[in-house]
Amino acid sequence: MNRVKLLFFAALRERMGTRTLDLDLPAGLTVHGLKARFLDEYPEMSESMKSVLIAVNREYASDETLIPLNAEIGLFPPVSGG
Repeated sequence: MNRVKLLFFAALRERMGTRTLDLDLPAGLTVHGLKARFLDEYPEMSESMKSVLIAVNREYASDETLIPLNAEIGLFPPVSGG
C-alpha cells in the first residue's frame, strides 16, 4: 500500500472539514484512480471533484500522472481572477 497525504485548500477544505487526510492507495495508481478512490469513500464531494486541480509533490498533475510512494497531494478548487 502507498500511504499519501491529501491537502485540501479553500472551499474544498471547508467542505471536507479538515486540512489534511491520510489515505492508503494501491501502488501504481494514477491521479484519475485517486479521484475515483476518493469519491468511493467521500461521494458527497462528487460535485467539487469535477473541476478540482491536483498537485503531486507540489507540481500540477494530469489524470495520467502516477502517484509516487508517500506523496503529498494538494487538491485545489478552480480559481478565477481578473
